[in-house]
Amino acid sequence: MFTTLFALVLSVIPQQQAPIEAKAAQQESKAPPNNYENYRLAAMHINQLAANIHSQADARALIDAIAEQYPGDAYSSWMTSVILRHVAHAEYEAVADPAKAIPEQRIANVWNEYVREINAPEETLVTVAEIHNLRDAQYTVAKMMWNGDRLRTLWTMPNIYAVGPDGKVASGARAVEAVRILCDMARSFQNIQSARNRVQKGTLVSDQVKQPSADSAPKPKASGGSLSASSKPNPIRPA
Repeated sequence: MFTTLFALVLSVIPQQQAPIEAKAAQQESKAPPNNYENYRLAAMHINQLAANIHSQADARALIDAIAEQYPGDAYSSWMTSVILRHVAHAEYEAVADPAKAIPEQRIANVWNEYVREINAPEETLVTVAEIHNLRDAQYTVAKMMWNGDRLRTLWTMPNIYAVGPDGKVASGARAVEAVRILCDMARSFQNIQSARNRVQKGTLVSDQVKQPSADSAPKPKASGGSLSASSKPNPIRPA
């Protein structure tokens, strides 16, 4: 599954020879206590790598560092040298030139093609507005978790996101972020359902969060119930 999705998403980028919400993040923190600090330190190192991409080599170091955190994982089928090289190339291109970021329309198109192929319910089709709303929620929650030093994991790294001049997610995604979106929709489609509800209401999580003061991490407003995940079952799993 993931090999096909990643290849289709990344195919928008010319290749060279030589590319969450809170509930999901909390699930990642359930590593054994004696391993969590190492996991946290690894996430901090990788987040720093994501903030300092100045060459193809820097991008490949980021991708390799992420892959090393999932030995024997369910995602291992896509962790071949060729695919990792393509992801690293796409990551570098998006950082070097924001115009080469992966369009949200491309992500939506590839996902919709996939769910049609597996005969998933019609409700699993997504729109660009829902993808953008999901990215906004993921980035906002990631910053809250990370800046408050409450939960630093691979799923809450804020530096993997393509951010615009206004400080919010841009209209295109970096490659690692695109991978994260696909993984999130596959394993926690309820987050898209929550995003869909927000789109219908015309709201963004980033607009429902108070700006941080000098001595505090950002906190949701009292009415910010949109941060909670949907309780509906994942419609992707049966398909």
